[in-house]
Amino acid sequence: MTRLAALISTLTLIVLTACGNLGTSTPSTETTHVRLPMGFVANVQFAPWYVAMERGYFEKEGIELEFDYGDYDTKGVQLVAAGWTPFAIASGDQVLKARAQGMPVVTFVNWWQRFPVAVVSLEESGIQAPEDLAGRRVGIPETFGAASYIGWKALTSATDLQEERVELEVIGYAALENLTVGRVEAAVVYANNEPVQLEQRGYETNLIPVADYAPLVSNGVIASEEVLEDRPELVRAFARAFLRGLQDTMNDPDAAFEICRNYVEGLDENERVQRAVLEASLEYWGNGPLGRSEPEAWRNTVEVMRNADLLEADVDAEQAFTNTFLP
Repeated sequence: MTRLAALISTLTLIVLTACGNLGTSTPSTETTHVRLPMGFVANVQFAPWYVAMERGYFEKEGIELEFDYGDYDTKGVQLVAAGWTPFAIASGDQVLKARAQGMPVVTFVNWWQRFPVAVVSLEESGIQAPEDLAGRRVGIPETFGAASYIGWKALTSATDLQEERVELEVIGYAALENLTVGRVEAAVVYANNEPVQLEQRGYETNLIPVADYAPLVSNGVIASEEVLEDRPELVRAFARAFLRGLQDTMNDPDAAFEICRNYVEGLDENERVQRAVLEASLEYWGNGPLGRSEPEAWRNTVEVMRNADLLEADVDAEQAFTNTFLP
């Protein structure tokens, strides 16, 4: 079976599986209904979306937005490519992989302007810079195409750290447990998550953000080339509504956290940690004009993924994003 035939078969299966669960209803003359693939469960890191929803920003744009939680880590990209839903949240590496496979998806809003992957260690380890990782045991969730692995490859290629001098160990998503018992001396994590939890538990940490050494693309909002061409006003309206929610969250995170209580279960029981996660996330959402993609970050991500053999074919970075639809 050719790659194109396999791709068509895969997309057909995904659409059939999602039938009746995800997609857009036939839009009326006044309102367009959109189901947005989200993460597995509601989370405080989706605060900008909840703020935009609660304050009626989507409704004012003629969009009836519905959050659809599920295992959409990569399926959201595929569903957009298949035309089953107009928009999804996806990381830059997922967009580039999809384009390498012939799926014409494009990021039109860059949500996370700083790449959130970092290497964390306990202060007692003395690890403060990438070169300090030489000769150390470093935990990583996985060693294939996940953002953590891409971030690790970018860090080693952008610094003097020689990868073969590091004892890299796959530990899954158990960085807290492995660090605190000394199984590893450092771990590749999301800077707005595990380091926050460690500090909330009383541990002093050192952090090496990948973004300090290599600009990479992270999460954004995507659409297909067809939707961008045929429904530009819907795309602009969706971008406006989301970015209003994002700006409000940046301006008043306390109010945003209160809104999250209406969408996220268990915030009362875990309020201190979740507030800290939201505060840490703000640093990665705003590093310039909200929503804007930087060409250098896209080109660098393509180069890192190509060198790590994570792309099935060459990809033109300039075609993977657009800033045309930003307010």
